[in-house]
Formats: sequence, structure tokens, C-alpha cells
Amino acid sequence: MSDSCIIVGASHAGVSLALQLRREGWTAPIKLIGEESELPYHRPPLSKEHLAGKKDLDAMRLRPAKVYADNDIELLLSTRVSSIDTQTREVKLSSGESLGYQKLALCTGASVREFIPARGLENVFYIRTAADIARLVPHVRKGRRAIVIGGGYIGLEAAAVLAEQEVSVTVLEMSERILQRVTNPAMSEYMQHLHESQGVEIHTGVEVESIREEGHEKIIGCAGGTEFRADFLIIGIGVEVDASLAVSAGIESGPGIQVNEYCRTSDEHIYAAGDCTVHPSLIYQRQIRLESVQNANDQARAAAANICGKEQVYDAVPWFWSDQYSIKLQMVGLSTGYDQVVMRGSADGGVEASFALFYLKEGVLIAADCVARPKEFMISKKLIKDRAQIAAERLENEEIEPINFETA
Repeated sequence: MSDSCIIVGASHAGVSLALQLRREGWTAPIKLIGEESELPYHRPPLSKEHLAGKKDLDAMRLRPAKVYADNDIELLLSTRVSSIDTQTREVKLSSGESLGYQKLALCTGASVREFIPARGLENVFYIRTAADIARLVPHVRKGRRAIVIGGGYIGLEAAAVLAEQEVSVTVLEMSERILQRVTNPAMSEYMQHLHESQGVEIHTGVEVESIREEGHEKIIGCAGGTEFRADFLIIGIGVEVDASLAVSAGIESGPGIQVNEYCRTSDEHIYAAGDCTVHPSLIYQRQIRLESVQNANDQARAAAANICGKEQVYDAVPWFWSDQYSIKLQMVGLSTGYDQVVMRGSADGGVEASFALFYLKEGVLIAADCVARPKEFMISKKLIKDRAQIAAERLENEEIEPINFETA
């Protein structure tokens, strides 16, 4: 056993945790292990500014190399952990080397879900790493035809960038509407109209059954006999939690690595943070798993405090964002289980629209989706945290400033 804290995953969560450990007073060695060769970088721009060529990888670094050196954080890049021995408190690397730890933090995130019909085909792309974008960019040219399989945020963000590059884009979504898992029909309808106004074709309720190649062309066969043709494909059908290390080590896991309110796993010496975790939410009174930069950073900071012996409960309000064309969609809270939706403003106008959708459950605000409504977004964070009960009439009344929702 060593006195080190080893962090597996040079992700948003891993980097935040390493730096926060130093701020919390951890003086022993810190080793941050990442499988990619690149200095850790922001992932959200991959499907946005980076794909569009507006932001290069160096502009996306989470921290400059000097910050890790100044904080005495040892970066082990191009390194994979193959197993954890909880008895000896060691991690074994794929190189065969073993590293001892006093505390271990798993920030392993998630990986893209593979679309089996596309396996082994050329010019099929996923969006998760900088290397993925490097392979994709040469195909993004005016006049090319792309099919995006999956109408979630990643797929739609990629579709927006491609359309702006004058690529002919078709989105195929298996559900009845795009964004069905995360938002209500009004927002789905707005986003579909937005994309269609920019020349993107969207087909919902489409089940892809086969993909075949004829020369350099991809032919996508769907249930019912419909076919679509493209020069290249982008797959965005969700992610799978990377919990394999935890499972192999006997650490309690389900849809993710189970942690308590202190970000500690079922092993008292092992913590976890970020996309790979399932944690209890006092706000929503259930176990939740989040795919969010905010969650990764905030949960990692709480984990660092608790590794250093404090008892800091993690119970932040989740929030997210998506940039598509010139609009910024800001989301806060989780809408699952809502029984009422209130619209403030109007979803008309495409890129000029300005509105907020408030999700209520038994009169309590549980989530909000905001397009060009930063005030509503910011106050919703507080109101959701407070489990505020607000009349629908107040939320939709534009004469009441958002800051006065509870008091005016």
C-alpha cells in the first residue's frame, strides 16, 4: 500500500478531483491516469466548435501542463488500468506494473454505445474523443451527404455543424420524436422545426435494420423497406457507463458505480465521480445518474473534500446546455415525472425564438428548459433546489420578473 491517491480517468471529473485534493490539503502524491495520449481537454466542444473548426484542441485543454506540475500531480497518459486489488490496495496497469494507493477515485466516465449494423464499415463515425473528430473532419465538405443515426443532443449538435458546412444532412431517430428521453413534445417540435429550417431532414419512428456499402456509398435499410443513402454516417445513440473496473473489483454497481452522498463506493477507500456514478439525490428523492460536465466537476470536488476526511454531502441541482446554430438551450433539473408544463414566451421564430418551459410536479418546480432565457435559467436553479411551489400563472406571466417568481 502507498500513501498516494490514484485517480483513474483524466476526465473533467478526474482533473477537478486532482486539483481540489490539493486545495483541500492533500499533501501525499497524486497520480492521474488517462488512456488517451492527449493532455486532458473539454469534451462538449467536440460536437460543436471543434467539429466546426472554430476551436482547436489546444484551446480546449482543461488545464495547461504547468498547472499539473505546479500542483505536483503526476499525469500518466496513454495508460490503462486493467484491474483493482482492493485487498492490497493496488491498481494493475496493462503494462503489468502495479501502483499502490491509500485512496482511489474512479472517474472512468462512459463510452459511446456501438451501433452493431455499422460494425466494420468505413466512414462510420462516433463523437467521444478528439481522435474521433480528427477522423471525421476530412469528410465534412460542401455537397457531401451525411446520415446521423440518433436524434439526441450529440446527434443534433453534429447535424447543426454539418448543415452550416453545407453538408446534406438526414437525421434518423427510432423514437416517435427527437429528444424524447429528455424533454417534452413542445421542445422536440421546436428543435425539429429549427433544424428543418436550416435544411436538415429529420425522420422519426425509423428503425434501422441494415447498412450495406455500394462503392463509397452507404445504403441504410429501415423497417418497412425505406432506404436512405449517404457518403458517411455519424452514430449518436447514447453511451454506456464504464464501470467494468469497479464490477471486477466487487464494488457495488448497477446502472453505474454506486456511491453514497459522500461520493464513496461500497469500498471505504474508493470514491467515484462523474458520468460513471449513480448517486442519491435529496432533491429528487431517488438514485440518479447524470451525463453532465457540471455533475462531473461538482461531484469531483465533493469527493476530494471527503477523501480528505470531511463530510460534504453532494446534492447539487443538475444543469446542462446545448449549442445548435445560433441558439443556446440551457436546461436545469430533471423533468422525469412532471405532471404539468408551463411555457413562458414563444417558441415561434426559429433561431430568434425566446422561451422557457417549466416542468412542475404537484405544483413544485422540478426542471426548466430555456432558449434565450438566461434569467429564467438562473432563478430556476435556486427554485428547484428549494423545491419551490409556484403557480403556473406566475411562471407564464411576462410582467413578473423571474427573480420575483416567489415574491411578486
